[in-house]
Formats: sequence, C-alpha cells, structure tokens
Amino acid sequence: MEKLRILIPKGRIFDKVARLFDDAGFPISLADRTYRPVIGAGTQADWLDAKIMKPQNVGELLELGSHDAGFTGIDWIRESGADVEEILDLGFDRVRIVAAVPASTDEKTLRSKKLVAATEYVRLAGEWLKDSGYEYRILRTFGATEVFPPDDADMIIDNTSSGQTLKDNGLRIVATLLESSTRFVASRAAMQNPEKRKVIEELAMLFHAVLNGRERVMLEMNVSEDKFGELVSGLPAMRSPTVAPLCGNDGYAVKIAVRKDEVPGIIPGLKRLGATDIVEYDLRKVVP
Repeated sequence: MEKLRILIPKGRIFDKVARLFDDAGFPISLADRTYRPVIGAGTQADWLDAKIMKPQNVGELLELGSHDAGFTGIDWIRESGADVEEILDLGFDRVRIVAAVPASTDEKTLRSKKLVAATEYVRLAGEWLKDSGYEYRILRTFGATEVFPPDDADMIIDNTSSGQTLKDNGLRIVATLLESSTRFVASRAAMQNPEKRKVIEELAMLFHAVLNGRERVMLEMNVSEDKFGELVSGLPAMRSPTVAPLCGNDGYAVKIAVRKDEVPGIIPGLKRLGATDIVEYDLRKVVP
C-alpha cells in the first residue's frame, strides 16, 4: 500500500500528538533539527510517513493533496478556509478566539472611528468585524498580540484558554468568535481512496480508544454471595459489570469500568454495599 502521509504540528501540540501515537502503539522519535519523525519503529508501521509543519499550514497542505491527514486546531482550518474532512475532535488545547479591548474602552469609542484590530486571524477577524458593523483596519501580528493595545491597536482578536493573560495586560473580552480544539483531519482526496480511508478510520478508532482509556479506570472488587445482588444492582458501568466466582464459591469478583471523575463518589458507596478488596487501575485503551 502507498504510505499514508501525515502532518504533525510543531509547537505545543506536538508533544500531545506524539503521546497519542505512543499510547496507540506507534511511538514517535524525532532527531534534533529535523522535520521527518519516525513513527512506530519496530512496530511494522512503515505505512506511515510523517512531516512536521506549523499548524497554520496543515489545512491548506491537505487541501492541496500533498498530504493525506494531519492534526491542527479547528481555528486554523477556519482561518485558512481549507476544505478538509474532520475525522476526530481530540479535545487538546481548548481555546476561544475572542475580541478584546483595553478595559477602559467602551463600545461608543470603538464605533466612533476606524478602529485598528491586531490579530493573527486575519480572515476570522475580517468576517466578524464586518458582520458586527465596525469600520476597521486589520494589523496582522506574528505572536504576542496582547501587547499591541492601547498604543498600536484598539482591539485584538486572539486565542485564549483562561483569559488570564488578557486580564494581566489590561484587556477585557467583548466577544467570542469561535471555540477551538485540536482535530484529526484528512484531505478529501485521501478519504475518497478506499485503502487510505480505511487506514485513517482505523487510526481514528485507536486514537478514540486511547482518549476513552484516559477518561476511565477499572475498579475491581470482591463481594460475598449474600450481598452480591444489592451491589450489582447499584453499580455504574459502561454496559454491565464483569463477574466471576471466587475460588471455593466464597462470593464473586466484580469489575467495572467507570469515569475517573466518578471514582471519589463510587468507592464509599461500594464499601457501604459490601464490597471488599477494592482495587483501582488505569486503562490504556477502551473500544466501545
């Protein structure tokens, strides 16, 4: 089969994507000052060919057809206007694209002049400013957008996770343009190729299983026969618990997969229902 050509973003997203591949069974190795990582050495993953690129470029390169699949924020897909197919929302790096102004600036002031908006998101900013009825000029930035006001810009349009950096720079949010996170995306051409589509969908299944596994843990416990019925009827589980008789017919061993955030409330309840020898352990993959 022809190799699947994958774009992996450089910067902060890289480490999370690399860990995702590693947990899926395809470890990534990258030598210093190179842009061609090796994926899955020793795991028969020679059908993968990867290249490191800026996330801003991923969507357009996929649309052009020089690569088959990749990872980037949905904000950069919308900014570039790239025609690609979204395969899976990985949930990494959740941010909002927001408009923010100096805390002392009011709406009347913004409407009274042709404002200067500083941003890396030229397309998104232009669409929103036009739809909002502002007179504006866009000043394209290349990072550190929050330092432009009030001297060099009246407004910024930038990404933020908590909004704290904006507050620290004396800015207040006036609108949210978009909510974004890292997505696994593919070119239209690759998804029309049956072999490549199959591989992309199988990768997505593995990634989804890894993400599910990170959210859940396995709880294993013992319970006596006389308390078994009440315990099982009160158990949360993905479908139904796994049950096996203990040696000597001295009760049952019970396993359930539950969300990590549910565990603090579940374990005390299990004890009250008669569970003993409760063990919690992590899961690597969960395939629904």
